[in-house]
Amino acid sequence: MSTEALEKMLAKGMDNALLRFGLGKGHLDAGNAALAAEHLRRCVEFDPSYSAAWKLLGKALQGEGDADGARQAWQRGISAAQAKGDKQAEKEMTVFLRKLDKAR
Repeated sequence: MSTEALEKMLAKGMDNALLRFGLGKGHLDAGNAALAAEHLRRCVEFDPSYSAAWKLLGKALQGEGDADGARQAWQRGISAAQAKGDKQAEKEMTVFLRKLDKAR
């Protein structure tokens, strides 16, 4: 579904974690990190255990040049992934954190 279609759903009053995740991913894929981060923040407000959203939020914040914000998002995402037993997301975010720390 296109970000335009998702934006229309949001404008009609539909608002939930899945919709915000779709908007965040769509905007991140389109290269708009700031707008992606905004939607992904709302997503994790709806569902703090959404490890995939934390992962993308970290990517969006990193894309904005906010290394500290990215680190915090990935740390929270790792905790969420561990709580759900989502080993793949946990591994990915651990690698992202390691790369972030090496870049400093």
